[in-house]
Amino acid sequence: MPARWSDGRRLYDNEPVRTALRLDAWGLALLAVALIAGGLVLDRIAAGQDVEEVGNVWLYPWLLGAVAAPAAVGALIAARRPRNAIGWVLVAGALSLGVVLAATPYAWVALEAHPGSLPGGSWAALVSSLWPVFFAWPLAIAFVFPDGRLPSRRWRPFALFAAGSMALLMFVLVVAEQLEAPFSDAPNPVPLRLPDTLGLVRPVAWLAVFASLVVGAAAVRIRYRRSAGIERLQLLWLAYAALLIPLGVVVFLALGESGDAVVGFLLGMEAAVAIAVGVAVMRYRLYEIDRLLNRTLVYAFLTAALGLVYASVSLLAGVALGRGSTWATALAMLVVAIAFGRLRSRVQAAVDWRFDRPRYEALRRVRAFVEDVREGRSEPEDIGETLAAALRDRSAELLFRLPASDAYADSLGTVVEPSADDRSVTTVTHRGQEIGLLRHAPSLLERPDLLRSVLAASSLAIEIARLRVGVRLQLAEVEESRARVVRAGYEERRRLERDLHDGAQQRLVTLGIVLRRLQRSLPREARILGPALDSAVEEIGLAIDDLRTIAAGVRPPRLDEGLAAALADLARAAPVRVDVEATGERLPAEVEAAAYFVVCEAVTNAVKHGEPSHVRVDAVVADGALRLVVADDGRGGATRATGTGLSGLTDRVEAQGGTLRIHSPRGAGTRIEAELPCGS
Repeated sequence: MPARWSDGRRLYDNEPVRTALRLDAWGLALLAVALIAGGLVLDRIAAGQDVEEVGNVWLYPWLLGAVAAPAAVGALIAARRPRNAIGWVLVAGALSLGVVLAATPYAWVALEAHPGSLPGGSWAALVSSLWPVFFAWPLAIAFVFPDGRLPSRRWRPFALFAAGSMALLMFVLVVAEQLEAPFSDAPNPVPLRLPDTLGLVRPVAWLAVFASLVVGAAAVRIRYRRSAGIERLQLLWLAYAALLIPLGVVVFLALGESGDAVVGFLLGMEAAVAIAVGVAVMRYRLYEIDRLLNRTLVYAFLTAALGLVYASVSLLAGVALGRGSTWATALAMLVVAIAFGRLRSRVQAAVDWRFDRPRYEALRRVRAFVEDVREGRSEPEDIGETLAAALRDRSAELLFRLPASDAYADSLGTVVEPSADDRSVTTVTHRGQEIGLLRHAPSLLERPDLLRSVLAASSLAIEIARLRVGVRLQLAEVEESRARVVRAGYEERRRLERDLHDGAQQRLVTLGIVLRRLQRSLPREARILGPALDSAVEEIGLAIDDLRTIAAGVRPPRLDEGLAAALADLARAAPVRVDVEATGERLPAEVEAAAYFVVCEAVTNAVKHGEPSHVRVDAVVADGALRLVVADDGRGGATRATGTGLSGLTDRVEAQGGTLRIHSPRGAGTRIEAELPCGS
């Protein structure tokens, strides 16, 4: 770093120097405001003396704003960032405007309202002729915005040309033979005059100033094309304010307005440019420029188009109904009202397509997806992928806020904790309610209008997807709860089976053995008790058989050997012929038990209600599921509504996460198909 730059920075970092600079900036700003305020007082004095060409009262706020806005913004920037030349340009521009604008009423009072009451009336008239200073500070801003430096060293000749052309024009106005209106009759107090041979200097100076304005616009354009991120948004603010000037002039010309209306508008634009510069430099609500510029273009085109429609309809209806007809006016208003909505959407799409292609393409993609969801061609849960593609951000991830919960889930229904990472997070809302979070690249925050528009267009699809994900999670919880109940019931049946086998059954067997031993040890004279003991042992045997039957109803013992063995026992015990073809593969115990009871209930229902001569049972494993088929040649007509048996089958299968289908036409037998997930 050159030594002089280092010294300059140390100078600015010195607190007394910074304080002095702040005081200077605010002092010059207050001086500019005081000048314009004094000028307005003098204008009122001139109006009291019936000076014809004084300003209208309604122009006063615009005059004050044209000076106060650049003064305040410039002082604020200069006080906070004294190294940035923009603040000092604004303060100097406000001061020059204040001097020129205050000189006009001063000259009115000194030359016409109270001649001789104020000194230097001719000099004030000369200063009021220097109105081209209106363009001086905006031109300087165009060259050094937003960092206070020229785009590059190659722009120094252009900047010197602009400064020289403005200085030449000021010089020509100062030494002119005749002052500018409205003081063309006042004598020029400067004795120096241009020779007649240099009469072309004045138009050349004006042409040079206009050329400088074009060069300044080119400087902004080149800097914009090279910029990105924050700097591009800053330049857009300046471009937006500058765009309003020609746009406003065109509107006034179209409306046939002139005079004070145009002056007021141009004064307002001076204030608007200063405010835009302040917003851009201080970065206050910087990101709103995308939306503001877009809406301005839309409504400008919309106003022009509707005005043309109104004029055309009024003209045609006036010819048909008669000039001045109120019906023609009413018809024109009706056509404009009808055309507004459709025309606005078309103009918005056209502006987006021409000036904001990423937004146009993103909204087109999202709206096409929403239409596909409405027509059933796409699933709402795919909205996350659509958003990532529309925003051109592969890292974008959409999380749904679960209903009546503070938790979030992804499109697959997995509950996710929004962990902190290097991505930014934007809340998605629908009708004022949070419905999700979008995690995305931080660069998207530089395009808030794009992000806001895309999320607004997709909010309905996100809400539908959120509710569907919530319902799926709740169903999964219900199914898991049912599965837990089934597993708990199965384990309880196993416990009862073990208790019956190891407890009561074994005690009865032991009791029978004890009685037999007692019978054998009886003396001869007590043999008369033999038949009674035989009867007791037989009753114990019957009790053991009953317990075994009960235990088998809780869970068949042959299930310990596999589903095929248990089904084979079931077929042998059936009153009709039952053919079984079952897998020998071992499955989870609860799946085998559920399959056995499904087949058992299906065969029992067939024998009880269908009167079949033959039943076939198939049990095969395919694609991670056990598929059961129980088919009979009975009379058919079985439905879930005819009894509790088939309803119980449905509940048992669904409790395992499976499905049950019943096909039972009358007179053609019954076919029951069940599918149980088994993880094989």
